Amino acid sequence: MNWQRDGIVISTDKQSLDTRYIHEFLSNHSYWAAQIPYDTVCRSIEGSLCFGVFEQGRQKGFARVITDQATFAYLADVFIDPACRGRGLGQFLLEVIVNHPRLQGLRSWMLATRDAHGLYARFGFEPLEEPQRFMRKADPDVYKKAIN
Repeated sequence: MNWQRDGIVISTDKQSLDTRYIHEFLSNHSYWAAQIPYDTVCRSIEGSLCFGVFEQGRQKGFARVITDQATFAYLADVFIDPACRGRGLGQFLLEVIVNHPRLQGLRSWMLATRDAHGLYARFGFEPLEEPQRFMRKADPDVYKKAIN
């Protein structure tokens, strides 16, 4: 599926994704996936509903949704190229994602962010009401271990 606005195309076609660009951004410019191996990025794309942001055929952003497409979705790896920020591309990307036909009627969405609370709040995301009910198993050094 494709959506267009003001010369920007958002596509769910995984074949159009520039996996090298996505890996470079996540590995070198994100706080959440620093040093992520290329093959891990490729596997994450395979198992997710992905959204590429393109301008003049070049990738300018990305997001993926891990979901069963019935009850739950986790929004991950959302980014817009720093050179393209401030033009509403993140907002356009979120509009497309939350309105995607395969993501309607879900009971719950989740995401984690350090610095984009305002953007996500515009789309109905809010802090957990009862964070003490949630648990996670984390290995923050998993990508560093993969290198050694």
